[in-house]
Amino acid sequence: MRTIIGPALSVAALLCCSACSDSGPPGYQGYVEGEYVHIAAPIGGRLQKLQVQRGQTVAARAALFSLESDEEQAARAQAEQQLKAAQAQLADLRQGRRSPELEVVQAQLAQAQAAEAQAAQQLKRDEDQFEAGGIARAQLDDARANLAIRQARVRELAGQLQVSRLPAREEQIRAQDAQVAAARAALSQLDWRLGQKQLLAGQAGLVVDTLYREGEWVPAGSPVVRLLPPGHVKLRFFVPEPQLGGLKPGARLRIQCEGCPAELAAQVSYVASEAEYTPPVIYSKDTRAKLVFMVEARPAEADAARLRVGQPVTVTLP
Repeated sequence: MRTIIGPALSVAALLCCSACSDSGPPGYQGYVEGEYVHIAAPIGGRLQKLQVQRGQTVAARAALFSLESDEEQAARAQAEQQLKAAQAQLADLRQGRRSPELEVVQAQLAQAQAAEAQAAQQLKRDEDQFEAGGIARAQLDDARANLAIRQARVRELAGQLQVSRLPAREEQIRAQDAQVAAARAALSQLDWRLGQKQLLAGQAGLVVDTLYREGEWVPAGSPVVRLLPPGHVKLRFFVPEPQLGGLKPGARLRIQCEGCPAELAAQVSYVASEAEYTPPVIYSKDTRAKLVFMVEARPAEADAARLRVGQPVTVTLP
């Protein structure tokens, strides 16, 4: 938010009635204005620390104030743990079962293979006994069924071991990957909120005012520090219509003021397109000099630090 504040000077008081001398360039009275930058947090909170004072000059990226952030820090810690849990679950889905679980299945498979071998030997003995007439067919059928059961068990455990070595299905992995992305986005959002509780100066400037004290509640969007960067200092003066022709944006001016160490320079940044006037008159060729146009100029940043908002200045045209 930017606010332009200048003294409530009348147009008549700003306009110098004539040039300082017939031989010198015309000079006009004006004043200094400032376009303030209001520093506010987009999130409300209690003002924990105010790190600047009125009248202090701060550099770019200097700390200005901080709001209490206990709630945001706790929420961030929770979001960080949720992200770690989601990442661990995703890694588990991609790796398949753990080694101890695989060892259990391998042991079961070895046991089933041993049982299969035993059932095969028993079937061979029963077949020999059946050919010799030593056993009934029913016993031979039981031996064959037992071998088939053992073989099926071996195939089951071999397939289970193969599946255990595989990661989870692609759909499950994609779903968990989305959960990780959501947790990471939530953490980023909380990092942003936490960062908004500590405000820095976007550019160097003068701290014109502080609007809250430590311990007070600051609503969201409410300015706490009012800053005036050197590039936001400007001069405002009024020029009669006859002398307006030589003034265009970019024109160089000279500035004089009380207390200034030397003559300062400025550059025209704006010339009004509409005329204003001194106390009401009926327009005629004889009174056209009473029509004035507002002109704004920007001093160099090095010179702007020597000027104060509301300070009267004398502007000399080229």
